[in-house]
Amino acid sequence: MAVDASQGRPSATTSGPTTAEPTASGATARRRGLALAVIAAGMLTLTLDGSIVTVAMPTIQRDLGFTSAGLSWVVNAYLIAFGSLLLLAGRIGDLIGRTRVFLAGTAVFTVASLLAGAATTPAMLIAARFLQGVGSAMASAVGLGILITLFGEPRERARAIAVFSFTGAAGASIGQVLGGILTDALSWHWIFFINLPIGVAALLVARRVLPADRGPGLAAGADVIGAALVTAGLMLGIYTVVKAEEYGWISAPTLGLGAVALALLGAFVLRQATTRTPLLPLRILRSRSVAGANLVQVLMVAALFSFQIIVALHLRHVLGYGAAETGFAMLPAAVVIGGVSLGVSARLNARFGERAVLLTGIVLLIGALGFLTRIPVDARYVTDVLPVMLLAAGFGLALPALTSLGMSGAGKDDAGLASGVFNTTQQIGMAIGVAVLTTLAASRTDRLLGEGHRRAEALTGGYQLAFTVGTGLLVAALAVAFLVLRPAGSATTRP
Repeated sequence: MAVDASQGRPSATTSGPTTAEPTASGATARRRGLALAVIAAGMLTLTLDGSIVTVAMPTIQRDLGFTSAGLSWVVNAYLIAFGSLLLLAGRIGDLIGRTRVFLAGTAVFTVASLLAGAATTPAMLIAARFLQGVGSAMASAVGLGILITLFGEPRERARAIAVFSFTGAAGASIGQVLGGILTDALSWHWIFFINLPIGVAALLVARRVLPADRGPGLAAGADVIGAALVTAGLMLGIYTVVKAEEYGWISAPTLGLGAVALALLGAFVLRQATTRTPLLPLRILRSRSVAGANLVQVLMVAALFSFQIIVALHLRHVLGYGAAETGFAMLPAAVVIGGVSLGVSARLNARFGERAVLLTGIVLLIGALGFLTRIPVDARYVTDVLPVMLLAAGFGLALPALTSLGMSGAGKDDAGLASGVFNTTQQIGMAIGVAVLTTLAASRTDRLLGEGHRRAEALTGGYQLAFTVGTGLLVAALAVAFLVLRPAGSATTRP
């Protein structure tokens, strides 16, 4: 008698258990490998979408007639929908099945990509980008949770998390390369159309290889009031942050909207502490590893926006690189991140523990941004930019370790929720980085222009300030990681 790996029931065989069991085990391993591949490919596509647009934005503005203020909503519409719905999507995945939510999110994202590529007006593109954010939130919120339940053995899980983390760490750099190539070779429409074959293929494979988890149903935790409070609070909060650049941080609109957002989120926390079926069981935040990892992530992602985006802006607007040149200039970072996260991060986490690896990665990133604080106007790529790309190895070390810590306190029933929380703090960090660093850079640039500096000098001065603040945020992340995060249990594991 052997076991059918796909159905989990006995099946007759004439060859005996010694020959049937390896076959079943091999089939299970192949299926899990395909599941990892499809989730990683889906996550990479979603991550790419966040950066692939930035390279094409000047062309989009010219073709569709965007105003300068309106153009920012090509990014903001996606960011607001994505960041505000992650927590809700993660909890719904726990209740009705993570695979269902992943498939639905991938389908929504694919359809929205078709609409975005076919857009002929600014309003149509912004609406499609918002819909892309909805689909991305649904798929991203549960992807990590699916992997956590699929890969129970610590070393297998570490390798799976390394692959997953690579999509987030290198996705932005790959997106800039791909965005530049597609925009120059074809048109900006293809930065969205490229998602169609990937999305369709992901759906076809995912239906066959992802586990058919059902969940206990919405009745087990469908906190409608809590869902409304947290979604409204996050959406308004992210909107406030991204609009602070326009209104100013201490303006009446920013302070008023921020106060309302905080009130909504405060009401949500109170609701979760008192309701019988909370959307976010507060027990998940009692884990020191989970809470600390999410706080570190906010600081890290906010800082790393300056690496992923402002370096590209310096290459384009100060050094005069084209879209494709900018993408290729960022490519070494993606290669280094991929080599570290996929090649050695899992082994390092197993041998030294996630905390030690995380601290090492953050130190490397502090060196990278610290190096950029002195970048000159007439920077040379080999001496002033390439070393930073190589120090991006810190991404490949820090993000897998941080992801493991962020999911370490979640049980099987809360894996989707913990995934949603982790992805939510990532988007909050990104929103803060976008708003704070671009505002500071723009303000310093304007001040230097007013003092009579050349435009290239003024832009460089603004970017240097952003890199300096980003370095400070990473120092704060290092302090939190050192003081709050305890050494992981895997530190005692030896290969």
